[in-house]
Amino acid sequence: MASFELVEPTNLQDAFALLDDEDPAVRPFGGGTALMLMMKAQLFKPVRLVSLRLLGQQFDGIALSADKSSFRIGAMTTFSQLEHSAEIATYLPVITKTMRTLANVRVRNVATIGGNLAHGDPHLDLPPVWLALGAKALIINKTGERLIPVEEIFAGYYETTLEQGDLIAELHVPVRPGWRSHYAKVTTRAEHDWPALGIAVSVLSEGGRVKGASLVLSAAVDRPTRLVAAENILRGATLDDAVLRAAGEAAVEEVHIETDNRGSAAYKKHLLRVHLGRAIQTVTGA
Repeated sequence: MASFELVEPTNLQDAFALLDDEDPAVRPFGGGTALMLMMKAQLFKPVRLVSLRLLGQQFDGIALSADKSSFRIGAMTTFSQLEHSAEIATYLPVITKTMRTLANVRVRNVATIGGNLAHGDPHLDLPPVWLALGAKALIINKTGERLIPVEEIFAGYYETTLEQGDLIAELHVPVRPGWRSHYAKVTTRAEHDWPALGIAVSVLSEGGRVKGASLVLSAAVDRPTRLVAAENILRGATLDDAVLRAAGEAAVEEVHIETDNRGSAAYKKHLLRVHLGRAIQTVTGA
């Protein structure tokens, strides 16, 4: 592995001064779990790595708003901190449950929320959950900041819309009373391995009728993807087997699924039909 410079700025001004808007070999990092694997595989050869570990302030911490309507989660929050947060377990239990099969304890102790999003890997478990929950990300750079839906971060396979000088500072996650959420990790291997597909669902229902739905597919596609056609079939419908089948078929038709070493496209389409219906039944009791 070639030598490189590792720096740990303690404030944003110094961090931006150390970053280079023009050189992709200068990169910020959070936990560095994915970055180290890329470096070992010689897929990335940095000249300078800028650690965000000591920035503190808005990059750290989990805070529930005073009116309990939303969470602010710092980008340097580790998976373990999320996993063991009592408030997250109370208001966003789908996050806590998702952690149980996410990588392993060593990774969860180091990996960070911001780095996980910035990596752009479509096989990751948390991004589809953030999408289903309606989370937004605060992006900052030298000239200002912008708050965008998490789904707008992803542009394709390992591609994001983040510019060279952008940093993910924090997530804003709404707490939506009455909505129930679930993440189905469908894998043909060990439960902590990469999924063949991931399905995140968040549904508001009353008396068997769906009032709101957010459905997200990951792993089988090149980025976490909203299943809008399937959502439209569910919205306003009274759930029964026919509606669930129709939603599954709509989901299969609206996304492009490719064959890879986790299964053929035909096999993953079958998985999507089956597990989308099961995930919806899990949150609605239908």
